[in-house]
Amino acid sequence: MTFTGNGPAIATAGLRKSFGDHIVLDGIDLDVTEGSVFALLGPNGAGKTTMVNILSTLIGADSGVARVAGHDVAGEPDAVRAAIGVTGQFSAVDRLLTGRENLMLMADLYHLRKADRRGRAAELLERFDLVDAADKPVETYSGGMRRRLDLAMSLVGSPRIIFLDEPTTGLDPRSRRTMWQIIRDLVAGGVTVFLTTQYLEEADQLADRIAVLDHGRLVAEGTPEELKRLVPGEHVRLRFAEAAELDLAAGVLGTVVRDDDALALRVPYDGSVHALRALLARLDDASIEVHALTVHTPDLDDVFLALTGRTDSQKVATS
Repeated sequence: MTFTGNGPAIATAGLRKSFGDHIVLDGIDLDVTEGSVFALLGPNGAGKTTMVNILSTLIGADSGVARVAGHDVAGEPDAVRAAIGVTGQFSAVDRLLTGRENLMLMADLYHLRKADRRGRAAELLERFDLVDAADKPVETYSGGMRRRLDLAMSLVGSPRIIFLDEPTTGLDPRSRRTMWQIIRDLVAGGVTVFLTTQYLEEADQLADRIAVLDHGRLVAEGTPEELKRLVPGEHVRLRFAEAAELDLAAGVLGTVVRDDDALALRVPYDGSVHALRALLARLDDASIEVHALTVHTPDLDDVFLALTGRTDSQKVATS
């Protein structure tokens, strides 16, 4: 399926899904622009995977409308499947086969011409840096290699929309960043990526737009910077070498939050250069020496906590 004009690659209206008495999705409206990365965030059980399963035709919605690649998900599932690739939370590769054999099998499932199958497999092995391991059993691959192969298999049919459901879960930081670059390269080539993740840094790094799902409802949507502006708390942290300097600074600055154990003050800050210069000038006029200064701006961790009332249990520390 070919798209033009940066229209919606994915659109939903009033999408609902329940399992028994448990409402998983409660009236979801989405509009995902072609050639972008759209990230769906949410705690465990928020409905992220259910959303992917509906959009990729694996399960049906109870009500509402969903269109993918211009096709109605419920009415034209075959057309949707022809336009998409899906990489789930858990690797779908056959560990007893080699990487090349996995790709050839997928090419067969896509009904590629026999003459094209080997060439497509070779192209993807090269693209995902798997040439040296191409003829080794997948059970010998590292976790990062298996995830790259998994994504390569979802690209055999040259889809224009890729659903990535928790694609870097369990990967080490180096493998995660390799996967990020692969995703960026896909988008640069015009592919639309629908990403679900619990790694907030991942969404911040990759997503053009982010939606936050909690208890079946979208509680916020916007660019990463727009979401960060929803949360107050930008401040300057000043650290001092001696308690006397801390006391003097607290008296001069007035409205601050003290951390006596760390000999630090947290000062409200509006993010402007002018305000930072004025703060430093007040300290300089009072002959107060600051040992260290850091500026804190709200990040997606703060947004996640403010919107869902919980921290991200699977967040990976940055390296």
